[in-house]
Amino acid sequence: MIAVAQTCLTAYLGAWLLLGVRDNITRPSMNAVGTTEVLELKRLKDAYPEDYALIEGRRVTSRTLQWAAFVFIVCCEVLVCVVLWGAAIWMVLAMSGLADLEQARIAALAGALGFTSIWSGFLIVGNHFAYWYCHQWAQNTHFQMTLWGIGTMVLLAVPQ
Repeated sequence: MIAVAQTCLTAYLGAWLLLGVRDNITRPSMNAVGTTEVLELKRLKDAYPEDYALIEGRRVTSRTLQWAAFVFIVCCEVLVCVVLWGAAIWMVLAMSGLADLEQARIAALAGALGFTSIWSGFLIVGNHFAYWYCHQWAQNTHFQMTLWGIGTMVLLAVPQ
């Protein structure tokens, strides 16, 4: 039953990320605008001008760099999504006796680490840009995704 839970959680991470990748590719403005706002400190400037003045040197105003950051994020998401889905399929094959379960779990752990790294990265980079001032809901979501990834990694570490 542990292998079933490990497989399901790996697939759940992959499913969640796949939906995000889908939207980032088919509707890039939805998240690209948010990325730009964070990198430019736009909301911070409007809502907390004194604090903005303290860190305005951190701003990234180049549209090319902003787009490059967004594309980098999407590429990381695609790579992690492929690893998660590949690992979930590998685990199903392993439970059917067609592959090695330990190797499949290692792949799943790599995918879960990638998932966790994406959201941890948003928290770390977001902290540099003080996005917690004006993007509280985004920060909360990123924190919850980080915890989900950590929880999945813990379960994947449980031996059979």
